[in-house]
Amino acid sequence: MSYRNHADLGGQPGHAAVKPEANEPLFHAAWEQRLWATTLAMGATGSWNLDRSRSARETLADYASRSYFEIWHGGLERLLLDHGLLQADELDQGQVLTAPAALPRRLTAAAVPLLLAKGSATRRPTTQQARYALGDRVRTRDQAAAHHTRLPAYARGQIGEIVRIHGMHVFADAHAQGLGESPAWLYTVVFDCQDLFGARASAGSQVSIDAWEPYLEPYLEPAP
Repeated sequence: MSYRNHADLGGQPGHAAVKPEANEPLFHAAWEQRLWATTLAMGATGSWNLDRSRSARETLADYASRSYFEIWHGGLERLLLDHGLLQADELDQGQVLTAPAALPRRLTAAAVPLLLAKGSATRRPTTQQARYALGDRVRTRDQAAAHHTRLPAYARGQIGEIVRIHGMHVFADAHAQGLGESPAWLYTVVFDCQDLFGARASAGSQVSIDAWEPYLEPYLEPAP
């Protein structure tokens, strides 16, 4: 079965407009609060990483029909099952049937404010020279990835310019596959919107993405 990211919707026509809810609360139901707390607590155990968590949510087959927190719920179920922390019969019956597995770490209530304020750094020490410099023209990888990636489909095979260099960061594609952090240089690349979306984009408008070095290749202007 081929890998499909159901959340990669950027640039696709046919989706309804986003209509913000006036005075929208953080949560619409009590179960959403409990789910968010459980998701945070389980992520902090170190049983999986952030990119593996994203991959679990974004590949849910019924992603489009789920609400925001239903997507998080489906992703958490998948992660728990995949890591042997939940059994299918326990999920079906809604109760614990086996002894709980040992966890690498445990998040205490007192540690939550600092965890949320600090986050988890992804920058890593520089171990090699950057391939690109500010102002360089680059083309993004044209092929669809057979795994989790942060390169959106609308930006594949497109020509842009390096406008910022962020240093070496955990490479999300490798991290999500359990291949280690594989730090790579991270750049902000800016594109002309009409190159990405055609005439329906406003003239002169731009969009930028943060792209790891493995997403990029040098672009040479065609000879006159």
